[in-house]
This record gives sequence, structure tokens and C-alpha cells, in this order.
Amino acid sequence: MATPADPSFRERLLALAHKYAAALPERLDAVEQGLEGCLSGNPTTAQLEVLHHALHTIAGSAGSFGFRLLGEQARRLEQDVRAMLEQGAPWGNAEAGIREFLAWARRDPQSATYPAHD
Repeated sequence: MATPADPSFRERLLALAHKYAAALPERLDAVEQGLEGCLSGNPTTAQLEVLHHALHTIAGSAGSFGFRLLGEQARRLEQDVRAMLEQGAPWGNAEAGIREFLAWARRDPQSATYPAHD
């Protein structure tokens, strides 16, 4: 195996992962706040944009710090919200899916399994 150009790379990456994990509750709170803003049953564009941004933040960074499935699930939800923004897709059961994501992410954000749907 080749010696890395920066011998402390792995150590620094691990430190960044710990920093990401420490900030994760705040990121999840942002998703929850975005969700709460959308619970009128017919969320406005501005409310959906707040929720979309919070999910996008997690989706874009989680995998880089060892939270692969967390990032994938956030991306899935982000895409659902984007469809609401761009195509007027119905709110439907988005609340339940986001709440399930939040509960799972707060319990074990590095889990390799996500609750199955019937």
C-alpha cells in the first residue's frame, strides 16, 4: 500500500468526522424546524425551500464523513421536497417519512440499515 502524501490525512479525516457527528443534532433540528413550518397541510414555496435546504445540507455532506445511509435517505427526502417545489407534487405522507428519518437519524445516524416499508 502506498504511503499517503499527507501522513496525518486519516487522522484529520477522523477529526472532521467527529466534528460532523457533533454538529449533526443541530442539522437534524433544522430539518425538524423546516418540517414544522410545512405542517399547514399546504406549505408555501418559502416553507418548502427551508425544508429542502436543511435536507440538502445533510444529503450533500453526510457520506463524506462516514454517514453513507444518512446521506442517501436525506437525498431521497430532498428529492421528494424538490418535486413539490418544481412540479407541485402533493405533500401527501411527507411528514411521516421525514419524522421517521429524524427518529432513525437521532437514534443511530451511522446505521447501515434503514427501517423497511411494507
